[in-house]
Amino acid sequence: MLYFVLNYQSGLVVGMAGEGWIELKFRLFDGTDIGPNKYDASSTVASLKESILARWPQDKELAPKTINDVKLINGGKILENNRTLAESRVAVGELPGGVTTMHVVIRPPLPDKNNEKQLVNAPKQNRCVCSIL
Repeated sequence: MLYFVLNYQSGLVVGMAGEGWIELKFRLFDGTDIGPNKYDASSTVASLKESILARWPQDKELAPKTINDVKLINGGKILENNRTLAESRVAVGELPGGVTTMHVVIRPPLPDKNNEKQLVNAPKQNRCVCSIL
């Protein structure tokens, strides 16, 4: 029998239940976690990012606006949006009962045009001083 699992928080269909599931949690920049949740090995990195956006904690000052503002890092490699978990070589089923942690890095918001002009016009300040003895 085939069936799908629906993530009720994000509204995403994660995939068909069965073999090839991986339990993931996402570590944010301040050390807090989103998850863990189970995902199918055929899930794309973009769908993981959509899930992260839907479940992003509301109390955080920095929050991504789109999936392009989010970078997922696993095993020291940045994962590409168009690849699946299996193609990205995420360990599927290798940790029985284990959870794989992926690190989430977000792109800081771009400055407004008005703020950018103010930064250009602001006097430059020396921030470090070196002394050679």
